[in-house]
This record gives sequence, C-alpha cells and structure tokens, in this order.
Amino acid sequence: MKYSFITIEGNIGAGKTTLSQMLAKHYNARLILEQFADNPFLPKFYENPSQYAFPLEVFFMAERFKQLKDLLQQKDLFQSVTISDYLFTKCLLFAKVNLSDEEFRLYQRLFEIIHQQLVQPDILIYLHAPVNKLQQNIKKRARSYEQNIPDDYLFSIQETYTNYIKHHSLKTIFVDASNADFLANEAHLKVIIDALEKEYDGSQYYLSLP
Repeated sequence: MKYSFITIEGNIGAGKTTLSQMLAKHYNARLILEQFADNPFLPKFYENPSQYAFPLEVFFMAERFKQLKDLLQQKDLFQSVTISDYLFTKCLLFAKVNLSDEEFRLYQRLFEIIHQQLVQPDILIYLHAPVNKLQQNIKKRARSYEQNIPDDYLFSIQETYTNYIKHHSLKTIFVDASNADFLANEAHLKVIIDALEKEYDGSQYYLSLP
C-alpha cells in the first residue's frame, strides 16, 4: 500500500463507515471513525436547524480536530496505514450549507486557524449516491433523529461536496455508489482495493461498481 492516510467521504448515508471498516480490516489499518453520536446538538439540530446549527458545527469541528490530531500524531509500529471515514474539510462544507452568512464567516476563520495544523490525506475516496439511495440507507440504519431529513437538504450537501471535489487538488477516486453494497457484494470491495493499487496520471479518477 503506497498510501499511508486514506480518507473516505460522501453524503449522509453513502456508506462511508462500512467501507472504511472493511478497508481497515483488509489492510490491517488504524481506523478513525467519526464520533457523531457524541454531539449533543445533533438531534436538536434536526428539530430546529436555525437555532442549533452553529453550536452543532463548532462541536463537530472541535471533536474532529482533537481526534485527528491525537491519532495521526501517534506512530504505530504495527499499523502503517490509517483510514478515516471523514475529511476534516467536511466541517466547512456542512457549515456552508447549515449556517447563515455571518455565522459562516466566523466559522471559516476558526476553521482556517486549526485546519493548517492537520496532516492531509494522501488520497480521498468519495462515494457518490443518488438521494433516493441515501434515503434508503438512512431508513435502513434507523437512527431516530435522521428519519425526517428532507431530500432538499441531502441535495444541498451533495452539491457542496461535488463543487469542492471539482476544484480541490487532493488525489480523489470518485465512486459511483448508486448500487453499492460493500457488505453483500465482495466484487464491490475488490474494485475499490484494485483502484487503490493503481497509478494515476491526474488528480481525479472516476470509478463505477459492477
């Protein structure tokens, strides 16, 4: 494995955590999973977005920063690869959708101060799935506070991610995850593993699952 730090990203319900866990098992890698359940503002945000968006995003940013900084600074003699199911820049992308203009400007200043202290991943795997597929996955995992997420919100997040990927320079494998089932279909996981072992001429590579 030529990458020491791999990040999986995608919209809510895209399958980030499942794929991260399976890749970590395959590569015997350290696994960094987002501790979203620890955010006390998350259920409140879905009930009242305008009131709780700012504390929600600040809490997420602080927790992600601490988790990434602590784990990436620790060297592990037995695990040379680290896999994360989130990109720190996700903080800014969600904040852009969730915050008012004034709140976002303040948030962005805080983000820029701490973002430069973190190591960036060697490669990003972005899982892109249509909103109806995301909603199916959200229903299936049955987190109570997620069950009424509007399609419009998922579309907004999707668009924000897509715009970011178009303009950043991070090496990215863009995966069409419309029919992804990494748990039940071994061929889907193999496609991702094979893609990680290829050499790329450019910074972006597009991938479809069988």
